[in-house]
Amino acid sequence: MRRTWRSRKALSGVTQWILDWGVPFALVVATLGVFAARAESPSDVYKVFTLMDPPEHILLWFASLIGWLMVPAIIGGVAGHVIATRIKSVKAIPTVALYRRRKMGQRMRPPSRIDYLGTYFNGAAAEQDFVDKFVRIGHRNDWGKAQDHWEVVVRDTMCTQQYAQLDRQECLRQAQDMSRIHLRVSALVGRCRVCESQ
Repeated sequence: MRRTWRSRKALSGVTQWILDWGVPFALVVATLGVFAARAESPSDVYKVFTLMDPPEHILLWFASLIGWLMVPAIIGGVAGHVIATRIKSVKAIPTVALYRRRKMGQRMRPPSRIDYLGTYFNGAAAEQDFVDKFVRIGHRNDWGKAQDHWEVVVRDTMCTQQYAQLDRQECLRQAQDMSRIHLRVSALVGRCRVCESQ
């Protein structure tokens, strides 16, 4: 679950915003709507939320405030972000990728999960070497802590600008490759960037 949640950083733009902020906001609005509907009728909550009627109950005041302030701000913010990102990305597309089309399966498929370090133990020689240095030397054989720090570094690497134009699968793959290179070097001397920052 944790690796899946941290892998969401391979998403970009509105999709990532919906997972980070949209879903929690929708849950708060839905919870408020349920409690307000228990105090009043559902039609009263809808009319107050859409600013058709004035609020009469304390929970309806909260619904009215959300409807008046947050809903237009979120809709305008999402629309502005989509338009600005679209304009910026059109100008930043390299010529070699200008006419390359992504299939619908590539657009809709969610990113895969961040790799589990235990699979590297029996993997290729480079993966075994990385696990040896990162877990044994860098984290003194603490597999849980090493896995957690590995996921944090990959998640934060995916958030950088150089991976913004990549599709979801390629973003995760390149972020993991780059993280293995950087983490191996510091692990050789028994250090971990996440351990030091915490």
